[in-house]
Amino acid sequence: MRLIKVEHTYKIYKNGTTAIADLSVSIDKGEFVFVIGPTGSGKSTFIKMLYREEKPTNGQVIVGGIDVAKLRNSKVYKLRRKLGVVFQDFKLLPKLTVYENVAFALETLGLPNSEIRPKVLKAIDSVGLKEKTRNLPNELSGGEQQRVAIARAIVNDPKLLICDEPTGNLDPETSKEIMNILEKINQESDTTIIMATHDKELVNKMKKRVLAFENGVLVSDTKKGSYKVHESTKDIKKKRS
Repeated sequence: MRLIKVEHTYKIYKNGTTAIADLSVSIDKGEFVFVIGPTGSGKSTFIKMLYREEKPTNGQVIVGGIDVAKLRNSKVYKLRRKLGVVFQDFKLLPKLTVYENVAFALETLGLPNSEIRPKVLKAIDSVGLKEKTRNLPNELSGGEQQRVAIARAIVNDPKLLICDEPTGNLDPETSKEIMNILEKINQESDTTIIMATHDKELVNKMKKRVLAFENGVLVSDTKKGSYKVHESTKDIKKKRS
């Protein structure tokens, strides 16, 4: 079942920079996809278009049946209810406990506490922090803070989990632990995971689908890919001509 469909999409910023050029790609429900490429390649712009942090200039971006390109600002919440986002810098609320940080995502949806509590405890347990519910973020390690961020992102059982450099601030061993959690979520709940990363070792080890960007162009789409040196955009354009 197709969850994401991007067709002939461009993102051109006001200064004239083309961040995404003629992108067409589809992602099915339950896939685990890495998005790679150097800084300025377009991978972050692609990720941000999926959760409507950026709006495409032209083309079609459909996520869970919602056309992001046509979505009004006042309706963005409808899209974000269907997905979870995990960032590199955690974005936890420092004065709230682990439980309160995760619960906050549901409270903003107006759910009653009788529904919130079991969902929150389940999400926290799934990332291995059952004993840390009353801790504040500054009492946790970086890896534990990222686990809280993941719990917050999955507490509403999203169809899609978007991870933007989730291991960027973590050491290799902690990064592996985070990836094990993400893989478990993907396998057990059939949640589609799209992860932007620079971590070559993780990508090469996991052998998932890999989308590689360069200069705003999708230069490679490999089913069981690795973080290798891809052909330059210039070479690809020569082959197409």
